[in-house]
Amino acid sequence: MKNLRILEASELGHGILIEMDAGWVSPKDAHNVDVLKEASNMDYRNPFEFYAVLQKYDTPNRNGRTYPERILKRESDRYKQAIAKGLSTSELNHPESSLIDLDRVSHIITDIWWDKNILMGKLKLLTSPGFHERGIVSTKGDQAANLMRQGVTLGISSRGVGSLKKVGERNEVQDDFELICFDLVSSPSTPGAYLFSNPDDRAKYEENLDEEKKSKQNNEYVGKQVDLMKKLTDFLGK
Repeated sequence: MKNLRILEASELGHGILIEMDAGWVSPKDAHNVDVLKEASNMDYRNPFEFYAVLQKYDTPNRNGRTYPERILKRESDRYKQAIAKGLSTSELNHPESSLIDLDRVSHIITDIWWDKNILMGKLKLLTSPGFHERGIVSTKGDQAANLMRQGVTLGISSRGVGSLKKVGERNEVQDDFELICFDLVSSPSTPGAYLFSNPDDRAKYEENLDEEKKSKQNNEYVGKQVDLMKKLTDFLGK
């Protein structure tokens, strides 16, 4: 497990599958404005408990990967056993390892359930008494809570070990996949996988990857045209 390599977004084969920082978060988007406002109003004296979209089956993510229904449901059932035993800890940011480092643990998943093809979850930030009593940041849980208190948007992404295979136009996760945990990240690959306080607010954080791709393609096209015009101007100016 220690010698496994992290597979890049478009890479196939066997290795560590982390769904991290594959997109971007724009504070200009309406749902992100709501996230920032909600986070900045938190009271750091109270326990930090949040809801989040953890994963989606049969839905391509920003890393170009798709998790089949059968595999993701199998792993979610197994993960429920970890939750029952208090073993469902996760980290702040993905490490380059398949092991969970207790020095980097920031939160624990306390519940998961399915809503159609969406795996929902509830989590608790593991903050210290010093943070709650005096605002002292001494743990990764404190750090995550403090970031959110100051208006930073946090997302959540899975970490696991397994293989990827090209199936049609998709890079599909294979049967050997083993779910490890759900880490906090800045830009989740799963659409809409952000932290929110009210489970009924999930719709506010939904994202359309098709529209995002079109926007990026348009920006790239405009950038290429500007670069081409600059090169032409430089050539004619010689």
